[in-house]
Amino acid sequence: MTRKSFLGIPVEGAIIRGHRVPQRPVTDLQPFLRALLDDDTITEFGWRQYTPYFNDGEPCVFRVGECWVRTTTDAATVDAADLWIGRYDTDHPGLGQLERTADGNSRYQGVDEARYQRAMALATALEDGAFNDVLLETFGDHASVTVRRDGITVDYYEHD
Repeated sequence: MTRKSFLGIPVEGAIIRGHRVPQRPVTDLQPFLRALLDDDTITEFGWRQYTPYFNDGEPCVFRVGECWVRTTTDAATVDAADLWIGRYDTDHPGLGQLERTADGNSRYQGVDEARYQRAMALATALEDGAFNDVLLETFGDHASVTVRRDGITVDYYEHD
């Protein structure tokens, strides 16, 4: 039994803590963004962020996902969904892919593994949840975010 106080009022009972990813300051995100913004081969990148309406019985919690990257070799008409980064065995036209090998390891297939790894580092940083508070506050819920050197565009994202 836990004993504590809330605004000077005694609280008694079994208190179950919810899962929460510790948040990091936005300054920790800057090197990941800068690594892509400083790469002349990358023309734009982005992600979708939203709280799901339904999650198969699990809590509907705000999340960031579906990170994508467009390079100078990717046609401007290619939909961002075809440029997702971070999924095994999904070939990104301008960055290559990470394949799972038979022994459970991974192998990069493409022309510039360092560029691929920089893009993956940003996707991982965004998707691990440690920046959710600042991203939700800055760009809102149900948002598709596109980052270019000259600015950031936020569009409403409709999802299931």
